[in-house]
Amino acid sequence: MVELALALALFEARHIPHGVFCKRIGTNFRMAHQLTDKRKLLNRVRRLRGQIDAIERALEADAACVEIMQQVTAARGAIHGLMAEVVNEHIRLHMIDADRSPTETEQAAAAELISVLRTYIG
Repeated sequence: MVELALALALFEARHIPHGVFCKRIGTNFRMAHQLTDKRKLLNRVRRLRGQIDAIERALEADAACVEIMQQVTAARGAIHGLMAEVVNEHIRLHMIDADRSPTETEQAAAAELISVLRTYIG
């Protein structure tokens, strides 16, 4: 939220940092990813919530340690996948200005950064 507030303040002051852009929706300005991928991200969160609920049920039912560890591992993977998706979108939407047609070097650098972060997160 702090990032969004800062971006909005900069936008209104007409001092937007290079590569950061917002879309106007009526009288509001929103970061682009909040519009394009919201449903996909919410679906990931809902699946994650289901996994966490399953862990809680397993603990309440005194399930075997192995079963609980498998469920925790799956939930951790889901969290990492969500984080990777958010980081990927952040890099593509806020670090590379699509309206400017990024160079091949910029696109390659972004792809490399995303790859490294996916390895680290995942």
